[in-house]
Amino acid sequence: MRNQRRVLLLVVALTISLFTMAQNSKELTLQHLMPGGRNYSSIVAKNIKQLQFAGDNYIYVSGNKIIYASLPDGKESTLITKQDIDLVLSEAKADTLKTIPQIFASEEGGAITIRFNHKGKAYKIDCQGKKILSEYTFVRGDKHAEYSAEADAYVTTVGNTLHLHSADGKRVKMVKDEGEDISLGSNYVHRNEFGIEKGIFWSPQGESVAFYRMDESRVKDYPLVNISARQAQLQSIKYPMAGMNSHTVKVGVYNIKKKKAVYLKSGKTDERYFTNISWSPKGDKLYILEVNRGQDTCNLVCYNAKNGAKESVLFTETSNKYTEPENPLLFISDTEFIYLSRKDGFRHAYLYNTNGEELKQLTSGEWEIIEAQLSADGKYLYMLTTEESPLQRTLYKLDIASGEKTRITPEEGVHKVQLSVSGKYYIDNYSSHNVPRVVKVGSLESGAEVKELLRAKNPFDKFDMPVVIESGTITAADGVTPLYYRMTRPLDVDSTQKLPAIVYVYGGPHAQQVTDAFMWNYRGWDIYMAQRGYVVFTLDNRGSANRGLEFESVTHRQLGVSELADQLKGVEYLKSLPYVDGERLGVHGWSFGGFMTLNMMLNNPGMFKAGVAGGAVTDWKYYEIMYGERYMGTPQNNPEGYKKADMNSLSGNLQDRLLLIHCDTDPVVVWQHTLRFLESSIDNGVYPDYFVYPGHGHNVVGPERVHLYEKITRYFDDFLK
Repeated sequence: MRNQRRVLLLVVALTISLFTMAQNSKELTLQHLMPGGRNYSSIVAKNIKQLQFAGDNYIYVSGNKIIYASLPDGKESTLITKQDIDLVLSEAKADTLKTIPQIFASEEGGAITIRFNHKGKAYKIDCQGKKILSEYTFVRGDKHAEYSAEADAYVTTVGNTLHLHSADGKRVKMVKDEGEDISLGSNYVHRNEFGIEKGIFWSPQGESVAFYRMDESRVKDYPLVNISARQAQLQSIKYPMAGMNSHTVKVGVYNIKKKKAVYLKSGKTDERYFTNISWSPKGDKLYILEVNRGQDTCNLVCYNAKNGAKESVLFTETSNKYTEPENPLLFISDTEFIYLSRKDGFRHAYLYNTNGEELKQLTSGEWEIIEAQLSADGKYLYMLTTEESPLQRTLYKLDIASGEKTRITPEEGVHKVQLSVSGKYYIDNYSSHNVPRVVKVGSLESGAEVKELLRAKNPFDKFDMPVVIESGTITAADGVTPLYYRMTRPLDVDSTQKLPAIVYVYGGPHAQQVTDAFMWNYRGWDIYMAQRGYVVFTLDNRGSANRGLEFESVTHRQLGVSELADQLKGVEYLKSLPYVDGERLGVHGWSFGGFMTLNMMLNNPGMFKAGVAGGAVTDWKYYEIMYGERYMGTPQNNPEGYKKADMNSLSGNLQDRLLLIHCDTDPVVVWQHTLRFLESSIDNGVYPDYFVYPGHGHNVVGPERVHLYEKITRYFDDFLK
């Protein structure tokens, strides 16, 4: 219970140090507190724009200048200005910039270069020489651009065609496949599960490109309707639902010099997921973590990159629940690599050789590696971990040979880091519950701070915010496991007051709501509601992220069961507080949180006076294959699990006020979920309220998000306050 005591002590510190000084006259509104609001930037802690390494030195953007700083002295100077860049572009008869765009810096032969996109082209500029080094041409529709410094070229995809964009401005077709259901190089393969973020993979030498080929012809078209045209237009997507046909994926390799593509000889591929593609250091082999459709078996397979031949299966990893590889291999030499796995229950690092032999487990303990990166020389593994607390992210350096582990970031909180090219320095951007933001440069060799670049002021100090945000733990429904919560409430409360309380819930895999980031990873709407006299409570139940496989997988084949039991423990705690009115409880969530909102209300009629379910999964058989089948199996092999999690069948239990919100072009939790719930409600003679946001996807973004949360606020004001 060490963590519980420490967190509760932090609650006291936060209550005293943060909010007793936030007593100014300016009121916070949803325009301040919601992304997309007119004044949202005023509550975001100050940051340094586009801070990044260029070699072992760093640059950032300040107004119309790019600033360069040398290390270790940190001496700053102007590297290049927007006016300088405009002059260079004008000489090439290109349009000038409105502002400095997103840039990518590097050091090449002592010169600092920047790359950026601008009006259908990409440019690489020598900042000291003030000249264009490379010019790459794109056309409308080019997507998923991947750059190789070794080849000094981009590869892009347009549907079923890959193109090579060379430094001389040429755009050349690499591979074309026939069929409107074929896509090459898409970053949406396997619907972005298994850590997949891209579909194009350059070899280390820039001589070849691996790419995904996705065939969706077996997946039925799913209708979405665009109403922005005078006559509404059908814009169908491919949406493979649990238990139905999925897309088929192959991996191809294109050799730049030979101008030829080969496909890996993987056999029948329609019931497999091809994840975490890794090149060997020499660029002659590809390693792929292949997962079966049931997701209980993962094979690490080696292929010959020249002819596509399958060379070996290095090892097989199985689970009685699921395997979920999310990280490519990290090669420390031609014959040894680091593999991240949860096979002992937590995500840890293992050293293997290319014969598939496990040489040793490098890390262990009841904590997780969140991110990992090798040093340039392959001697050290740098890791962001939860070793100090599930709420924190701390940087460690692991000596691979000796096993010695050194903590690099001494401060508590959530750290986000960049490493310099040689691994000599790191940039740290961190916050904690009472630290808005600190940005610094440190030494990876000694761990010492080299230079503090920014210590942001609390952006809420200029507002009247009589609110407390605190964190602590309760015990899960299993009677053993500590669960972390965040609670946002009015500053001055006593036992004579009885305030309405709202549970804001997510509760699903791959998400953690409560962390030791600024103000416990606060939500703007929670602050807004606390100003209006509400208590808002969020609990990370079992099944949520970054607490190990056992904690997460307790929900396997029974989504909603353990989550509900834990959330009810949170409600029990809320009702025990002397200032909470247990007769005026509400619940709100989106996506998985929308499912949980329905789950909590329909399995406990009368407990909540009002609820708002946004983008809710109402029946898991309408959800996508990859995520849905990992946690629930298929409707065919787990009918009881699907039946228990079917909120449509429980709609007749509705006794309280319920607002359903959905976006009509949601490609993740399709609109059909809410429409089916409404249909079931009609059949059962119950009367939920309903609101739709036209033209939005899985959530409401932009200025309309203020409208969304004003709508939700009004609903709770009407039926809870």
